[in-house]
Amino acid sequence: MLAIRNLTFSCIKLQYGARYASGAPSPKTGIVMLNMGGPQNIDQVHDYLLRIMTDRDVIQFPFAQDYMGQWIAKRRTAKVQKRYQEIGGGSPILKWTILQGDLLCKKLDKESPETAPHRAYPAFRYASPFTDEALDQLNKDKVERAIIFSQYPQYSCATSGSSFNMVYRYFEKHGLMKNMKLSIIDRWSAHPLLAKCFADLIKNELQNLPEDVRNEAVILFSAHSLPLKAVNRGDPYPSEVGCTVQLVMNELRHCNPFQLVWQSKVGPLPWLGPFTDDSVKGYAKQGKKALVVVPIAFVNEHIETLHELDIELVEDAHKAGIQIIRRVPAPNDHPLFIEAMTDIVKNHLKSNQAVNPKLTNRCPHCENDVCATSKKWFFENCTL
Repeated sequence: MLAIRNLTFSCIKLQYGARYASGAPSPKTGIVMLNMGGPQNIDQVHDYLLRIMTDRDVIQFPFAQDYMGQWIAKRRTAKVQKRYQEIGGGSPILKWTILQGDLLCKKLDKESPETAPHRAYPAFRYASPFTDEALDQLNKDKVERAIIFSQYPQYSCATSGSSFNMVYRYFEKHGLMKNMKLSIIDRWSAHPLLAKCFADLIKNELQNLPEDVRNEAVILFSAHSLPLKAVNRGDPYPSEVGCTVQLVMNELRHCNPFQLVWQSKVGPLPWLGPFTDDSVKGYAKQGKKALVVVPIAFVNEHIETLHELDIELVEDAHKAGIQIIRRVPAPNDHPLFIEAMTDIVKNHLKSNQAVNPKLTNRCPHCENDVCATSKKWFFENCTL
């Protein structure tokens, strides 16, 4: 793990490019790994923020979307650049996604030879490799079967939904390649191996605690929050995160007290709580001495784990009087996580369900016309 973390970003880019070398076998099955992505260096931070702030699928300003987005991105750039400097100069999402995809495809080649060779295509929303770049490569490779695999286990309109809308826009513009089958894995919050993976990671951290606080440590499951407007609109994300938490605690036989909390609030509007930092302060007031923080909605390390939890939250906890705070690693390359992804894709390939019916159902109060169009398009064009 440490060796992977120490790879330079230039080496990662070379590795990524080498996967498409002319000597590599042509893939039969392509797995498009959707995620938000992150800037590879601080020079990319402004454009990364600008893409997020002007994305109407994610953020809706009451007026002047482009102007407001540009103003906020410019205003926040220096602060965010400083945070990336403090975690090594850039986001590690790409290197983890490449590693996860390579490990996934190696297992699939062995366990599903009839659909081999498999190739993973990292497809990011706001940083390179962008979704359209990944889909361009998918078309160039002339894969027979393409699986759009969301790397957000718990579905949210702002994450998975936004990414699927981008996929729809691409194929609506370029068309589906002749004879290519397209299907979707949109959510997997309840997969038992995902729960087992998180449970194993938590057990390891609990074992590192002093015996006198081990059984009393509060397990804080922290996930990215949502604006309450999105929750009230019908976004399924909070319930799906809660589902994962319950399954993990079942695996742990409810060994410790636990709480689901929410991080990364942005802006003045009301967001889903309780917030992670406020919860830490609240538990300190209650006399709690030890906390174990679990990034339950993240599958690999990025700024929200490496800075927001490892630096900012730890500082807040110590100032508040928490004696011990430990952070469980994201799944990254944990064997159970790779096994989970393999099982998900393998079972999907054997199923007769190209699209989850839940994906084709809009939120009760959906206001995004693109969602209606994209869901209809996927229902009509996806096939196994």
